[in-house]
Amino acid sequence: MMTHWPSPAKLNLFLYITGQRADGYHTLQTLFQFLDYGDTLHIEPRHDGEIHLLTPVTGVENEDNLIVRAARLLMKAASESGRLPAGSGADISIEKRLPMGGGLGGGSSNAATVLVALNHLWQCGLSIDELATLGLTLGADVPVFVRGHAAFAEGVGEILTPVNPPEKWYLVAHPG
Repeated sequence: MMTHWPSPAKLNLFLYITGQRADGYHTLQTLFQFLDYGDTLHIEPRHDGEIHLLTPVTGVENEDNLIVRAARLLMKAASESGRLPAGSGADISIEKRLPMGGGLGGGSSNAATVLVALNHLWQCGLSIDELATLGLTLGADVPVFVRGHAAFAEGVGEILTPVNPPEKWYLVAHPG
């Protein structure tokens, strides 16, 4: 059965760079706010252990795509912990609305959506904390999307404090 999953955009309402780590990552303070706009992922479980991205993203090899990487990461983690049902796989397609490299977190949101969706569809039973930890290995913004709530972020973006900023309207322009 095909399921449909929103993969929202986010804004950084402010961003302060507070330093740089030895590994090249910048430490920061920011406020992540989700938008009621984004991509949509369509996921249909398979029973042959295969992961297929049916709508390739221009300029990104399927194996490098965060969608595929997230699915394989969850598959590996759930399998190693004995929580992956035999034959778990998925066909995944995307309605891409967010521009690549636009700073709206599209790739990170897609990865988090895959982690949450497949954890549910495959009935792996990983906790939100476990999914966020997995997500951090894919990118610094992935954990906030896994948690699905506006947050004040520190570190490289992985230290999150949930917040409830006032509802506001934001205008996001894409000139290209």
